[in-house]
Amino acid sequence: MAGCLGCVGIQDPSTREIRVLTYNIHHGEGTDGRLDLERIAQVIKTNSADLVALQEIDQNAARTGGIDQAAELARLTGMHYVFGKAMDFQGGAYGQAILSRWPIKAHEVHQLPQRFEREPRIVLIASVPALTFASTHLDHQLEEVRVEQAAALNALFRTNTAAVILAGDFNATPPSKTMSTLAPQWQDAAVEAPEPTVPSGKPSRRIDYILCAPKDQWQVISTRVLDEPIASDHRPVLAVVRLAP
Repeated sequence: MAGCLGCVGIQDPSTREIRVLTYNIHHGEGTDGRLDLERIAQVIKTNSADLVALQEIDQNAARTGGIDQAAELARLTGMHYVFGKAMDFQGGAYGQAILSRWPIKAHEVHQLPQRFEREPRIVLIASVPALTFASTHLDHQLEEVRVEQAAALNALFRTNTAAVILAGDFNATPPSKTMSTLAPQWQDAAVEAPEPTVPSGKPSRRIDYILCAPKDQWQVISTRVLDEPIASDHRPVLAVVRLAP
C-alpha cells in the first residue's frame, strides 16, 4: 500500500544532504506501556528526516486498535509512505513501512530466507528520485539465518547500479558474521562513531544500522543515536549522507 497524506515537497535528493532515520517502533508501544504514534512522529519531525525506515508496524491489527499505523504516521508527519506486509496478524497485517519526503515511484516486498514456522522476514524497497531506499528486519534469534538473510540482501542489490540506502534492525552486533557478510558491499554510516541502540533505556548493544551502496557513491556527514529512551524498546538512528558528485 502506498500513499501520501498532506505531503510536503522538497528538492531532489541528488542535490542535497539526505537525513535518513531508522526506527524499530515496537508497534508504537513504549517502554511505559503506552501506545503512542504521535511521539514517534515527533521524533521524525523534530529531526527533519527525509527518509524513514520503520520496523514492527501494525496495519489494522487488533492489538493496536485496528489502525493503519503507516498511514497514520504519514498523516502526522506529512510524508509519502508505503507499507510492506511480512505476515497476517490479528485481523490485519504486520511488517515494515517507509516514509519519504519525495514521491515514491514504485515499491516492492521481497521475502528473505527463513526457517519453517519462524516469523517471516522481508525487505521493503522503495524507489524515490535518484536513489533506492530499503527497510529490513532480520531474524531475532538465529545467527545462521541472519547470515543467509544478509547474503540474500547482497544478492538482491548487487546488480543495482543506482545508489541504495538499506536501513533497519539487523539484530546483529558489529563483530557478527551477519555484519561481516554485508561489510564488503555496504558502507556503514556509523562506522566512525558507532553507538549502541538497545535496550532503549540504557543501550548496550548496537543492532540498528544505516548502510549505503555503492560505497564510492556516498559521503557520510554524521550519524548519531537519538536520545529517546521511552517511545520504543529501540532508539532511533539518524544519519546525514550525501550522494557523491
